[in-house]
Amino acid sequence: MSGATRQSTAAAREQLDALTDNTSVDVAALSSDLQDVTRVLDREVTLRRILTDPAAPGQAKADLVVNLLQGKVAAETVDLLSGMVRSRWSAGRDLADATEQLSALALIIGADKAGELDDVEDELFRFGRVVASNLELRSALTDNAAATSAKAELVRNLLGGKAKAATIALVTSLVTQPRGRSLESGLDEYARLAAGRRGRVVALVTTAVPMSDAQKQRLAASLETLAGHPVHLNLDVDPEVLGGVRVQIGDEIIEGTIAGRLDSANRSLAG
Repeated sequence: MSGATRQSTAAAREQLDALTDNTSVDVAALSSDLQDVTRVLDREVTLRRILTDPAAPGQAKADLVVNLLQGKVAAETVDLLSGMVRSRWSAGRDLADATEQLSALALIIGADKAGELDDVEDELFRFGRVVASNLELRSALTDNAAATSAKAELVRNLLGGKAKAATIALVTSLVTQPRGRSLESGLDEYARLAAGRRGRVVALVTTAVPMSDAQKQRLAASLETLAGHPVHLNLDVDPEVLGGVRVQIGDEIIEGTIAGRLDSANRSLAG
C-alpha cells in the first residue's frame, strides 16, 4: 500500500469511526451500502479512474458521488464516499479496496459496541477451521460457477442461529464477493481487522490437547510481553504436534512442539 493510499484509508477509517459514534447509524445497513458501492467500483473501471483522478478537483468528484448515490444509499454512505474521493489514491483499485474494508469494519464496530466482538473473532476462526477440514464444503463456498444467492443461503444454513449477525454478514460478503481472495485469506483479513479494533494482534496457537484456562492466561501474558501488544488467542488442537505449543503471529512462527523439534533435527541431519 502506497503512502497516499495508506493516509487516505486511515482518514476514511477515522470518518467511519465518527459516523458510527452516532447511535442512530445502522451499521449493518451502512456495511451493506458499502458492499454495493464496492461491487460497482469493481465493475466500472472508468468510474474508478474518474473518482481517483489526482488532476480532478475534489469537490467535483464529491459532487459526482452525490449525483450517483443520493437516494440509492443512506446519507451516511454518501457522506463517507464523498470524503473518500476528495482524498488522494495511488490507483483506482485502492479506492474499491478501502470501501470494501470499511464495509467489514462497520460490522466489526457494531459487534464491538454490542459487546460481541470476542464472539465474532472466535466464530470466524472456528468457521475457517470447519471449512479447512471439509473439502466439499469449501468447494461449494468458493465455486465461481455457483450462484451468489446459493452460496449466501448455504452460509445462512450453516451459521443461522449459531453465530452472531456480524459473523454471518462477514462470511456471506466474503463468499459472495471474494474479490480475488481465497476464503482463508479473507477470513484472516477480517480477523486482523477485528483484533486491530482493540489494538490487539492475533496469535494462532496449536497444541496436541486443549489448554486449560490457566495455561491460556499464562501464554497470553507471555505473548503480550513478546509482541508488545494485547494478544487474541485462536486455539487449534492437532494431535500431530506431539506435545508442546506452536504459535504463529503474522509471519512469525514460534515452534515449541516435539514434532517441530524433530523436524528441525531431521533437516539438520539431512544437511
